[in-house]
Amino acid sequence: MTRDYSDFLPRRARDAGSNGNINPLPALGWHPFFAQQISVEDLAATPPVRVVEVHRTGLHVLGDGIDTTLPPRADVTVGDWLMLDSSRPRSSRVLERTSLIKRRAPGTDRQEQLIAANIDTAFIVTSCNQDFNVARLERYVALAFEARITPVIVVTKTDLVTDPQSYIDAACSVSEMIDVVALDARGDAPRIELTPWCKPGKTVAFLGSSGVGKSTLANALLESQSIETQTIREDDAKGRHTTTRRELHAAPNGCLILDTPGMRELQLTDAAEGINDLFADIQELAARCRFNDCQHETEPGCAVLKSIDEGILDASRLGRWRKLMAEDAFNSASLAERRSRDKAFGKMVRGAKKLKDVRR
Repeated sequence: MTRDYSDFLPRRARDAGSNGNINPLPALGWHPFFAQQISVEDLAATPPVRVVEVHRTGLHVLGDGIDTTLPPRADVTVGDWLMLDSSRPRSSRVLERTSLIKRRAPGTDRQEQLIAANIDTAFIVTSCNQDFNVARLERYVALAFEARITPVIVVTKTDLVTDPQSYIDAACSVSEMIDVVALDARGDAPRIELTPWCKPGKTVAFLGSSGVGKSTLANALLESQSIETQTIREDDAKGRHTTTRRELHAAPNGCLILDTPGMRELQLTDAAEGINDLFADIQELAARCRFNDCQHETEPGCAVLKSIDEGILDASRLGRWRKLMAEDAFNSASLAERRSRDKAFGKMVRGAKKLKDVRR
């Protein structure tokens, strides 16, 4: 069923439309960062629109008096701002982003997959059951750090365990730089606890596995049941895929909420800086090693290994850091090679076309 977007914008902005005094764009997340990228002439010829929904057949965009669907593009994702070229929709310019969440796409061809753009806060959702996994949380946090998005870990289903504190403590161990919120996703708790990050004009995203309560949290902020939810499987606490596409929703207070499908596989690529930010404790220790190129394995004078011996650093944390760094290096190199091949192929095609034109 096609979604009715007539109620997406707050009433004042919707009623004003393109002829009123109120600009509806701020309700879609428009702010000076995007405005400074365009001129008055650009604004008149190609009005800005935001991608609010991505599906296989197209991109649903909204703007000032605009509600339409554009052809799908691999270089555009939900949350992007485009300068709409009505005559050539595929050529609509993508404005520079404040943030971009991406991963290595599933499969063997090492392509990148864009997840979302222009997100202010990423709520990384986990639950007090078999889904809880520190290594997976670290991946999501590294992803957010790399994108320069504020990550917040949200631990749900605290009502289902007798002692949720152990889950909370484990979540807090991921990084000292992030907040951890524990709650029951049902009721008023999400609106109360997540309010500091859900301000008018801000865009937040819920990330995490299927069944951890992302859609339930989004519905709580939306004060509706517009997003379908399902219970987890009782045998293994695994979630069922309910959300099937990435879609922005407008909350009553003016915050924009992105509910995303659960990701079974989250491979990092081009995320070395985010990984280093996540493991800032290891980076600080490494700076004290005797050798600049210390691999923290058997070298004498290794401050990292010394901290493990003294019980300051958990050896498993060092192992997870090594794994993420190796994975990122491999995926980034593979993508770089693919880009190089694509560039060389494009150059060859252009050269052949030019030679063909000359012969004519």
